[in-house]
Amino acid sequence: MPTMTDFLTSIPDSPEGITLAELLARHSGLARRTAQRWIGQLIAQGKIAAYGAGRSRRYRAMKPLSGVAAEAFPAHIPISVDSRDILAYVGQPLEIRKPVGYQRDFLDAYQPGRTWYLPEPLRRQLRKMGDTGQARLPAGTYSRAILNRLLIDLSWASSHLEGNTYTRLDTRELIEHGKAAHGKAAIETQMILNHKAAIELLVENADSVGFDRYTLLNLHSALSENLLPNPADEGRLRQHAVEITKSVYRPLSVPAQIDEMFDIVLDKASRIADPFEQSFFVLVHLPYLQPFADVNKRTSRIIANLPLIRVNLCPLTFLGVPEPAYSRAILGIYEQTRVELLRDLYVWAYERSTQEYLAIKHDLAEPDPQRLAYRNVIKETIRQVITHPGQDELEVIRRSVAEQVAAADRDNVEALIIEELRRLHEGVMARYGLRPSEYARWLAHRHQMQP
Repeated sequence: MPTMTDFLTSIPDSPEGITLAELLARHSGLARRTAQRWIGQLIAQGKIAAYGAGRSRRYRAMKPLSGVAAEAFPAHIPISVDSRDILAYVGQPLEIRKPVGYQRDFLDAYQPGRTWYLPEPLRRQLRKMGDTGQARLPAGTYSRAILNRLLIDLSWASSHLEGNTYTRLDTRELIEHGKAAHGKAAIETQMILNHKAAIELLVENADSVGFDRYTLLNLHSALSENLLPNPADEGRLRQHAVEITKSVYRPLSVPAQIDEMFDIVLDKASRIADPFEQSFFVLVHLPYLQPFADVNKRTSRIIANLPLIRVNLCPLTFLGVPEPAYSRAILGIYEQTRVELLRDLYVWAYERSTQEYLAIKHDLAEPDPQRLAYRNVIKETIRQVITHPGQDELEVIRRSVAEQVAAADRDNVEALIIEELRRLHEGVMARYGLRPSEYARWLAHRHQMQP
């Protein structure tokens, strides 16, 4: 009969871990109930970590961290032995770490469909974690259903990783009611609002945006608006050298090289079929390239959600991710071109996100089938109404519906458009591709027309 020590030794410290069924197969004489009891004890002792649920639940061996490493990665975030090596290296003083520049081989070695940062068992487990049951619905259906919650959680958590001191409640008040938190710097308020605009851009255009220049440049523009010393850098590839604070990594400085590598990153990302591998790839290579003057990590965190949004998986919100843990994981990419530490953090963060969102899945209303079927018609018609304030609104709506909607559905679609117009406010303008000035002119015209 195996001992508990034998049992622990057979649990790997690799990211894919091992299931209970696989452990029992290795220890044929061990009773299932005994194995479950030992697992519970080992988890309580911090010697192994578990992730996933049901029969797919997997276990991996742990070793205790100490000192600065323990502060960066608390015990509840499991990391592998390889990750500990990275953590030990980047935890050294700057003068000990070896200065390093951009390593093109890191990107060249990655071949979509043949190279995998996330092993297959791990990708399968992530998909089970994030399954919302809506894979067959149009792109972005799930994220639109949870949009208000997603705007708050992702805007707050991503901003928090940049040192923003807004609380989650502050963020909710700002996003839902436009109320800036008292005593906070304007730059913090702007950062939250920029996240909101960027997330809306992806969710509302999930069926058309992609890993291309248009999407990335406009996403960066949304995230960096009114935050960069030179406004010309918003939505534009970097034209000058940059330094990474608290790192010995020196990114590329020649604009032509940045331009070339940016296109290669986007091309490779677009050819990755698995949504989690695609998500993780951009989370690695966009910050590593530093294609923009600033706001690179924020851009990577938001665009990393696009593959998940498109296939209606749970989003990755970064809720609860400690800033020191994220910073050290990114340093592992910068200074060693190693992904293990960021991968461990990604898996833990995604499981945390799915626990938050699957808990509210059953409370979500089913999408209105006509609103879904005629979504583009509704958006285009509302945009037409707002951008032509001098026209008769009802006439614009009726003409648009008559041209694009089946006769049997016209009355209902007209009613949906009128209801959308009635509820229109500045917080949803991005949904319709509207600028604040266009919305303001429409409102002014309406007020003038009132008796």
